[in-house]
Amino acid sequence: MSALLDHLPELWQGLVVTLQLIAASFAGAAVLAVLVTALRVSPVRVLRGLGTAYVETFQNLPLLVLLVLAVFGLPEIGIQADLLETAIVVIAVYQAAYFAEALRSGVNSVAKGQGEAARAIGLTFSQSLRHVILPQALRTVVQPIGNLFIALAMNTSLAAAVGIVDLTAAANRVNLVEAQPIPIFVGAGLAYALIAACAGFVTGRLERKLVILR
Repeated sequence: MSALLDHLPELWQGLVVTLQLIAASFAGAAVLAVLVTALRVSPVRVLRGLGTAYVETFQNLPLLVLLVLAVFGLPEIGIQADLLETAIVVIAVYQAAYFAEALRSGVNSVAKGQGEAARAIGLTFSQSLRHVILPQALRTVVQPIGNLFIALAMNTSLAAAVGIVDLTAAANRVNLVEAQPIPIFVGAGLAYALIAACAGFVTGRLERKLVILR
């Protein structure tokens, strides 16, 4: 326990970086997922193909491989970027594929008559999607999105492998000094568990509040 208490500043700083990764990656993934979902349900075949290709590509690539390629490969072709920003973008792009699939399932759960009614009153595809379909779809996928948020939070720990000093990396550094892996990594694990528990609590409250009774 003393190993944790003696190194709280380092671990706290690592936790702050982890929370930054989670918040920024989630925001980016959410925005990108909406765009990808729009492509996947578009009436234009080429756009649907692009959306499908995006989802299939990133769902079949390991996140760690993408992180390594971005962090160590981009400088090789002359693209320099901040390490934390690079990790955020990669995680967001990766997770957006999963978020988009969840959101598409929500779109598919909306009655077809809703879209037909929107077109009947003169709304374009983008307008009906924005004002009619997506608001209802989001309310039906609160729990899946919550589960994906937790997966995203856990996946941010992979950023430690490319040099970002997040909670996982901070715990590893402390362990190299103290050589007490059990209390150190149990403490780090409890921090991740607390993040997941908070996400589950918020998701549960939102689901009960936004549920659509059919």
